[in-house]
Amino acid sequence: MASDRQHIPYDTIRVTDVEGRYFPPDLLSALLDKYLSPGSYAPAGLSVEGRPVYRVRMGSGPVRVLMWSQMHGNESTTTKAVMDLMRYLLSGPGQDAGLLDRLELCLIPMLNPDGALAYTRVNSSQVDLNRDAASLTQPESQILREAFDDFKPHFCFNLHDQRSIYGVGDTPVSATLSFLAPAADIQRSITPARDSAMRLIAGLHARLEPELPGGIGRYDDTFNANCVGDQFQLAGVPTLLFEAGHYPGDYTREATRRYAFFALLEALRLIASGAYLDLHPDRYAAIPENQKSFADILIKKPSLLGRRFEGLETLVLHYEEILRGGAVQLVPTLPEDGLTSGTYGHACFDASLQKDRQELFGQPALAKLFS
Repeated sequence: MASDRQHIPYDTIRVTDVEGRYFPPDLLSALLDKYLSPGSYAPAGLSVEGRPVYRVRMGSGPVRVLMWSQMHGNESTTTKAVMDLMRYLLSGPGQDAGLLDRLELCLIPMLNPDGALAYTRVNSSQVDLNRDAASLTQPESQILREAFDDFKPHFCFNLHDQRSIYGVGDTPVSATLSFLAPAADIQRSITPARDSAMRLIAGLHARLEPELPGGIGRYDDTFNANCVGDQFQLAGVPTLLFEAGHYPGDYTREATRRYAFFALLEALRLIASGAYLDLHPDRYAAIPENQKSFADILIKKPSLLGRRFEGLETLVLHYEEILRGGAVQLVPTLPEDGLTSGTYGHACFDASLQKDRQELFGQPALAKLFS
């Protein structure tokens, strides 16, 4: 299937109006106006602070797919990929020209516009919308549930970003894409809906692995009735969690965005053709599970950087994403509880080497951390 992707001129359909990590709601409104016809989208409701939560409808086929992104306001990669997907499908692509005749799509590109503006995980009421699926205390949660009830989807795509700390199994490969067929009960039973989701993910893995070797993981499937994916799987609708993670050197998530676009497109192709039904769910279980094995910066022999690190064999640093002046800055920080060790680093240094010490102290944010 890699040859199919090579024939798609991604650089010509990519929505270049948005790049990087920050995707505020006003920009989304402008892009919907620019790329979509007026009748194809409308506000489905308002956020806590009164911002529109848009719902887009595409296609006229018998199989309905609901997808939503940026439930967490600081997770914008799949929102960018959804914009690319919409532009591609509306371009009348030759090899996928019939896709919208076989499928009907309902897309909520930005479920949490208040969080997107502030670049926070939570909404304006400081609620994690992915822990509000059972209680439905927030207007954004209610909008998504109403879309689910009204649209009556045959499949759901729950689109997220995941942190750069995740690696694929016990390997030194970062988890660029991860998938999950959420559980529908504490026993993690394989219900008919979950079986379909597993088969679909198995198909995605088979089609994407040649282009992203070793970089696809499987997310933890612990059941949580407060999570949206678990609730929709429990309701009998095959639900897939997509996690857009880190690609080496790609902190803007633009390379990951491309992989996320193709993952979405391949998922739609598999559904439209029914090819996923030929795959066994055991192939899903064979995908390595994510591990918290990466640091953004890994420093060996850190005691040579300052007395505060005496006794440490390895220092693990993670980037904190901070919104400043309309852009997201990456600020190195000491590890939080539970993330104090790392097997691999996206950037690695040995403080016993003079050149590494010079490079570390040459970065003001790191030098400040070491003082």
